[in-house]
Amino acid sequence: MSEVLLEVKNLEIEFKTEDETVRAVDGISFTLNKGESLGIVGESGSGKTVSSLALMRLIPRAGRIVGGEMNFASRNRGMVNLAALPEKEMRFFRGNEIGMVFQEPMTSLNPVYTCGNQVMEAIMLHQKVSRHESINRTIELFKLVKLPRPEKILHSYPHQLSGGQKQRVMIAMAMSCKPSLLIADEPTTALDVTVQAAILDLMKELQAETDMNIVFISHDLGVIAEIAEKVVVMYKGKVVEQGNILDVYSNPQHPYTKGLLACRPPLNKRLYILPTVSDFMQPGAASVSNGAGKKLNDVIDKYVITPEKRKEQHLQLYKNEPILKVQNLKTYFPVRSGFLGRRVEYVKAVDDISFDVFPGETLGVVGESGSGKTTLGRTILRLIEPTAGSIIYKGNDLTKMTASEIKPFRKRIQIIFQDPYSSLDPRSTIGEAIMEPMKVHHVLSTDRERKRRVIELLERVNMNSSHFNRYPHEFSGGQRQRVCIARAVALNPEFIICDESVSSLDVSVQAQALNLLTELRKDFGFTYIFISHDISVVKFISDRMLVMFNGKLEELGDADEVFFNPQKEYTKRLIGAIPKGRVEDIKASMERRIAMKNKEAKQAEPAK
Repeated sequence: MSEVLLEVKNLEIEFKTEDETVRAVDGISFTLNKGESLGIVGESGSGKTVSSLALMRLIPRAGRIVGGEMNFASRNRGMVNLAALPEKEMRFFRGNEIGMVFQEPMTSLNPVYTCGNQVMEAIMLHQKVSRHESINRTIELFKLVKLPRPEKILHSYPHQLSGGQKQRVMIAMAMSCKPSLLIADEPTTALDVTVQAAILDLMKELQAETDMNIVFISHDLGVIAEIAEKVVVMYKGKVVEQGNILDVYSNPQHPYTKGLLACRPPLNKRLYILPTVSDFMQPGAASVSNGAGKKLNDVIDKYVITPEKRKEQHLQLYKNEPILKVQNLKTYFPVRSGFLGRRVEYVKAVDDISFDVFPGETLGVVGESGSGKTTLGRTILRLIEPTAGSIIYKGNDLTKMTASEIKPFRKRIQIIFQDPYSSLDPRSTIGEAIMEPMKVHHVLSTDRERKRRVIELLERVNMNSSHFNRYPHEFSGGQRQRVCIARAVALNPEFIICDESVSSLDVSVQAQALNLLTELRKDFGFTYIFISHDISVVKFISDRMLVMFNGKLEELGDADEVFFNPQKEYTKRLIGAIPKGRVEDIKASMERRIAMKNKEAKQAEPAK
């Protein structure tokens, strides 16, 4: 019998609003044994993050635990019910025996303190050691989580680190007191695939080395499969399926689980649209289990596009003249230093890139953070001024135009930004947000006509007229992204640049957004440049794929050809880092984890 570390029984959590009481977690139960990793998966609003915050007793004030138990095997106090502990006693467990890595490291780290000070604070608080000892321990932790130049990062502020490095600092902080349980809440969301792979490998290594147990929370079953032995699937506050990750992945029983698996773009097939959760969740399906409902492969296979059909489409697509020609484009940013701010060098964000885009094509641009892909998109729009080169749109060189001359072209070339919340004015209703560019560019003659057009667009992106007078904060991330798509489409553009427009969305919402972009291209003949760090998404939506690395064009070709037959080592590394989610990969990953644990156990034997 395995020894139980954590047992959650019938946990219930409620949130009170002005109008109603919402049951966010509705009687969930699961068990984590010592030496295991548990994955909790579900969409935004499923209750997975609230459940993890409950384990730390960090639920926001509006929420409260109204029922159930959270029994935890403490190293010093035996089995305790965390749900019943007074706050003063809970402080002993929080950080000391249970550590947590939050989703967004930039908002979790204090911007006015160095990274070293923030880790040292946790060590001195719980371990009662001197400042000198805490400095040495922090440097050891930074080495353990494989941060480069740990002595320098000790004195660095969060804004001076990359996203992956900040996440490593958060892991070091969570591990500073050697907790028995580490809760990781979406720790790899919106990270590059290579950084994500490195974080997952790091957590597996740390688990083997320190006998730590992990609860890993994600909206992506593919990521969960990389790190967990067991999985709990949550939907609307309830557990709808749980079990061994291999069993759940290879033979999902609940329609919702099948939907989550199907939403992720498959790597071995090309689909013309992605299945969504609604394909499986028919009326009453929330209570369906035991294998009832549609088969996963049957739903996926009906959306497959054959190589012959795709070849036929491309013959039609590439017989036309390019709509956009980018020639020897360079965008350099000066680095200044000294009292007088003299220019000492340049950051070559876009370094001598040339390519064409054809009418009706989707060109995918992929690369890690810092590769220059976002700068490339903004330079094409002249939101960033190019250093050299030409951007020829329908025979017009945009680089030689004045601000007044380029204004009509901004109507024809639109952009959808990565973060829909920050790109919408929180003081304006979404109706006003969509109408504003229509007024600027004199689309339609009266506000009544514009409002009618906005309502049509809202309905086109699967929203409705009642949303016109609502504000951005009243919508989910996926709905806000739909608003941004409607705003871009409102000007009847010919060309749209999508800059990481689905990166931070749930896989199910991401599938809906990708399907919407695909439908709009078909209905309105749009041409896209689709920028993302996620190759699986780029492969699904793109005709051709452009790979960027350190500002340069690394590889360019048919999306399937680049994916299945990459020519450059960098492209191979990007593709190799994608969680494949195949049954054989999950088996291999589980075998590696077992081997790692056995190796650590053998190394520890002489010390006993």
